[in-house]
Amino acid sequence: MYKNILVPIAFDSDAKAEAAMAVAKQLAADDSEITLLHVMEHIPGYAISYMPPDYLKQSRDAIQSELDAMAAKFGQAKGLVVEGHSGRTILDFAEDNGIDLIVVASHRPGMGDMLLGSTATQVVRHANCAVHVLR
Repeated sequence: MYKNILVPIAFDSDAKAEAAMAVAKQLAADDSEITLLHVMEHIPGYAISYMPPDYLKQSRDAIQSELDAMAAKFGQAKGLVVEGHSGRTILDFAEDNGIDLIVVASHRPGMGDMLLGSTATQVVRHANCAVHVLR
């Protein structure tokens, strides 16, 4: 059983997020802490100028609200929204917060992933803790 679990949440597939949360719950000790983390990628300057002034705040608030609702299902979980590059930010968060397990959902790799890599691939290759990958 793990004491400090990180579940990165991408809102592209609710089924994958639910599955990752279910696995985290199964692998958690009774007194463990589960963090649901969403990483907001930086929007390039040339694109942000075409968005409403409060877009980032509204987007962040909406995502935080979703994470809080998801975390409420656990009892011992918390939701957190951070900014940065997904793979690197997940790894840094895990290192800085003593995470002992990362439960990450993945997708079937395509040609683009072979050349560029995916977030799950980066996490698996560079994490200093256990990583459970879901397909």
